[in-house]
Amino acid sequence: MKAPTVDDFAALIGIDWADQKHDICENPTGSKKYLHSVVSSKPESIDNWAMNLKIRYPNKQVAIACELQKGPLINALSKYSHLTIFPLNPSSVAKYRQAFTPSGAKDDPSDAYLQAEILALHMDKLTVIQPESAEIRALSQLVEYRRKIVQDRVDLTNKITATLKNYYPQVLEWFSEKDTIIFCDFIKKWPSLMQAKKAKKQSLQTFFNQHNSRYPEVNATRISLIKKATTLTDDLGVIEPNKILIEILIPQLKVLIKGIEQLDSEIKQRYKKQKDRVIFDSFPGAGPQLAPRLLAAFGTKRDRYTDASALQKYAGIAPVIERSGKQKWVHWRYSCPKFLRQTFVEWAGLSVRFSFWAKAYYEQQKSKGKPHNVIIRSLAFKWIRIAFRCWKTRTPYNESMYLEALKRRDSPLLKFAVGA
Repeated sequence: MKAPTVDDFAALIGIDWADQKHDICENPTGSKKYLHSVVSSKPESIDNWAMNLKIRYPNKQVAIACELQKGPLINALSKYSHLTIFPLNPSSVAKYRQAFTPSGAKDDPSDAYLQAEILALHMDKLTVIQPESAEIRALSQLVEYRRKIVQDRVDLTNKITATLKNYYPQVLEWFSEKDTIIFCDFIKKWPSLMQAKKAKKQSLQTFFNQHNSRYPEVNATRISLIKKATTLTDDLGVIEPNKILIEILIPQLKVLIKGIEQLDSEIKQRYKKQKDRVIFDSFPGAGPQLAPRLLAAFGTKRDRYTDASALQKYAGIAPVIERSGKQKWVHWRYSCPKFLRQTFVEWAGLSVRFSFWAKAYYEQQKSKGKPHNVIIRSLAFKWIRIAFRCWKTRTPYNESMYLEALKRRDSPLLKFAVGA
């Protein structure tokens, strides 16, 4: 696909977005005029502005530069076929501004002008937002929401655990897993040790049976521990405030647990509809949570990336190499989609348990004294290259074929294989 040039557009527009309003700088192509305006962030205002552009520049494309990859404004503008959106890196705009404003002064209209200028001078270095299908975009948002809610569940579980340790630590021993409905319902029914000790054995047994905890020995041990437990403190000044906090937190945890189940069900259904799922199901360690995330990461537009290195760089997995004089140093890529990078790093970490060569690579690097995080990032770099080829050729991954290729090359990696 031909890369767009300035001549392809009737106007170049920079937008400095904000929560309540957006500052706009419009430069008709071939003109030295810069028209400044302000548009409300309300959907009606954005729609009026976008349709006005269509009337003023009939049958022509308009280029828009904005310091966003996604969000409400991008969602609003993406539905207009006459608008082509170029996302800008905020740090790039900041450095461009600093180059011409040494004082560091920042002004929204001026930033809109700078973005329009960057678009005019450096369009060849920018990429266009090419929206995926509605199904892929929905799946992408759902897997990201799930990851965030899982983190919320972890944070809330830690808070509940810390609170229970203040007055009711025994319940943490009775249930090994805290992010479960049975744990929430038990504490909701018996929010203090004294209340749990007063419960009849049959009431406790019935509770466990109702929650499908039907292991007689486990339940008998729990009931015995409940009856023998000694209170940590009898101080009501400690017990009552913490008990109230627990009664507030537990319903929140239950909502998050059920919310994750709902998201899992929705993600599963949407993922099943994707033809490419056979590719991502074939990757070692992907599993039901990471396979949909990987599919959403790659998408379905196979011309989106020129090669594997483009994805490695965009995802923040490829390291940044800097040189100055005779010095050279390598560092972590700071500007990238964090969730995308997290997806590849998590997958690489899990692959060590399920892939023969990945485990061998981990042991090889470990023998060289490399730290765990560095090894996993390096492994993610290799996996992207492999996954990219599978994705491009629509071919599921085959571990045996990859190992055969390593053998043909007489790769030293295999000597580090488990059991070697």
